[in-house]
Amino acid sequence: MGLQTFFRSLLPKKAERFFGLLERQAQISHDAAVALATFSTGLSVAAVGKHVQEHEHAGDKLVHELEEALVKTHVAPIDRADIHALAIELDDITDLTNRAARACELMGITEPSKAMTAMMAVLVKTTAELAQAVPMLRNRDYPGIFAAKARIRTLEKEGDRVHRAAISELFRTPEIDAKVLLREREVLEDLENAIDHCEKVADTLSNLAAKHG
Repeated sequence: MGLQTFFRSLLPKKAERFFGLLERQAQISHDAAVALATFSTGLSVAAVGKHVQEHEHAGDKLVHELEEALVKTHVAPIDRADIHALAIELDDITDLTNRAARACELMGITEPSKAMTAMMAVLVKTTAELAQAVPMLRNRDYPGIFAAKARIRTLEKEGDRVHRAAISELFRTPEIDAKVLLREREVLEDLENAIDHCEKVADTLSNLAAKHG
């Protein structure tokens, strides 16, 4: 029996359920980011918004399921407050991704700008890192969590550079229409917030790794 399998065998089945819920949430945040990124492939903004919102609804259901499980379960694999905080933070990523999709639709953006496309790609990468890092809690792969945090921090800085450059260009281009400026800035800020939340989750994961390692 491997070390990871041994640790998993010590957990009551009901307690291990929490890991599964958190892992599903991390995957949903990634699925929502991938759905949003399809906007750059020519898919209509309405179709993109619909797909992203489906993931957002699925994420909300998982939060409710996890909260109900916390009430009914006496033994949790890690601190109950930590489980709940991580669940909310993961859900926030999906919510912000959905907010970016809604902003595109409400403001009449028919295709993403180069900066939007670049930031969507960064969001896909950061959520992919989280989808791989969250299962490391179950397996107590704490070095893996720290390594993932470092990669996510690098991606967050990349997203920040794209955001700053795009905002600077918007305000330095005299011929740009004010409505275009406002709607582009709104979407870019939503995307930046989603990426920032990925780093926040990575921080939470690394804190848990330090706490339980």
